[in-house]
Amino acid sequence: MRRPFARALTVPLAVLVAAAVLPLASSAPAVADEGVIGGSAVKTSDHPWVVALSSRDRFGGMRSGQFCGGVLVARSTVITAAHCMSEEVLGVPRNRVSDLKVIAGRTDLRTTEGVEIPPSSEWINPDYDSRTNSGDVAVLTLSKPLPAGDVLPMAEEGDPAYKAGTKASVYGWGDTTGTGKYPNTLRAAQVQVLADAVCEQAYPGNADGTYMAKTMLCAGELGGGKDACQGDSGGPLVAQGKLVGLVSWGSGCGRPKSPGVYTRVSDVVKVLQQHG
Repeated sequence: MRRPFARALTVPLAVLVAAAVLPLASSAPAVADEGVIGGSAVKTSDHPWVVALSSRDRFGGMRSGQFCGGVLVARSTVITAAHCMSEEVLGVPRNRVSDLKVIAGRTDLRTTEGVEIPPSSEWINPDYDSRTNSGDVAVLTLSKPLPAGDVLPMAEEGDPAYKAGTKASVYGWGDTTGTGKYPNTLRAAQVQVLADAVCEQAYPGNADGTYMAKTMLCAGELGGGKDACQGDSGGPLVAQGKLVGLVSWGSGCGRPKSPGVYTRVSDVVKVLQQHG
């Protein structure tokens, strides 16, 4: 997810995680009590569709190598942010990361609960634009299916879950303060879907990025305080029991008048149908 870190220009959220951890860290990141930004602890047993992307070779083993989030949308299908698979995030070309895994059912990254499944194949949206972050989605096909009951449905175009003012929740293991403090356990924060006009005003096409309503969704709180942050990229924004967004980019974490921008899942559905 693109956000600045003590500078004006935005960069993908996952990039900042890579910068903080690479080369391999010799000690664990600081642990915060809150979650995401302005969130609280939750359990993967209650939200089994939330998964973590892991590479211990690239990000160390203290937190299971977690660097991005993802969402189980079919028994063998996880979607995440396209930028999570980039060399900018991983530090090396994707084909040089041999230990990429999807971790499911692990609330606390310090434990061995749940399962770790390597992808059998990957697909990165060929229409992803790294300059604007439009089309920020990738698909990981798991080498072993997960239970059907763990799957989260995707909200298609016209679903009322996209209506401005709808309550939503964002999930992840990312930075809890905007200053590089990463929790060991899964967190969630309640936000609300915001009108496209709010994000168009916040991100009109300057150095902070360009909001494109066709492929993006705006969510947060106008006064700030609740948001996704570094390390949450690719994770789910859920409203009315359906997936509506993937953590993508924004300016800062939880800042007033700088809401989070998410990949719009209704567009993801169209992209996946188009590319088969």
